[in-house]
Amino acid sequence: MKKRTITNQIINSFEKHLLENEKAGATIQKYMRDIRCFMDYAKEQSLDKTLLLNYKAMLEQNYAVRSANSMLAALNAFFRFQGWHDLCVKQFKVQKEAYCSEERELTKAEYTALVRTAELKKNERLSLVVQTICGTGIRVSELQSITVEAVRRGEAVVSCKGKTRKIFIVKALQKKLLRYAIEQGITTGTLFVTKSGKPLDRSNIWRQMKDLCKQAGVAPQKVFPHNLRHLFARTFYGIEKDIAKLADILGHSNINTTRIYIITTGAEHQRRMENMRLII
Repeated sequence: MKKRTITNQIINSFEKHLLENEKAGATIQKYMRDIRCFMDYAKEQSLDKTLLLNYKAMLEQNYAVRSANSMLAALNAFFRFQGWHDLCVKQFKVQKEAYCSEERELTKAEYTALVRTAELKKNERLSLVVQTICGTGIRVSELQSITVEAVRRGEAVVSCKGKTRKIFIVKALQKKLLRYAIEQGITTGTLFVTKSGKPLDRSNIWRQMKDLCKQAGVAPQKVFPHNLRHLFARTFYGIEKDIAKLADILGHSNINTTRIYIITTGAEHQRRMENMRLII
């Protein structure tokens, strides 16, 4: 059998394939990172199933199950692209959780503390970024869709993963964003930009949010942009109890993905069980 190895030329071809299939930029970056991680592991060895199973075992020892599975998914996609179907490996089975860890769940009170702290630090842009993500449920990568024009209309059109959806901007947020645009002299285009005029990216926002933790009194492991999206989902579902509608708002193709967003903590489960009063 001909020796199979991963080369930069092959990786570049796969990247082009992902771009042509309109995969999200963040997804492409992660796939490239995961494939190069395996490339470093394999070095010059010829690829076979034994090598892949050894790599899978290494991932199990060094990564959380969900992280390991995402890395295997990237590799499997790459192998299918190459026609190396015999190298694909099964992902680890994941036991569905009935509730999430309180150590990771951001509460509404903690969210409020983050916003107030950003305001105290005179960082109005960060305060509004946090409120915009949490108040609309958008992904941080979709923040560029919040333009001056969208704010004026009260709705933004978001395109992600080959799907387009409409995001409503509530009046209270619309008023704040319009005032910010006037104060910053931004008359058109993306609202949240750096001093050089480039849209804020994930790393900018992540780093600034982490800087709020200590003063806000919020655990660092709870503070990252995607957790704001989870808070939006839980709050919406707590009011509407309509998971299908929530899936549409979040841009999920699979409703099972949405279920992950609305999992509550063990303490919340216990409170509900106490309220059942089934013990005589």
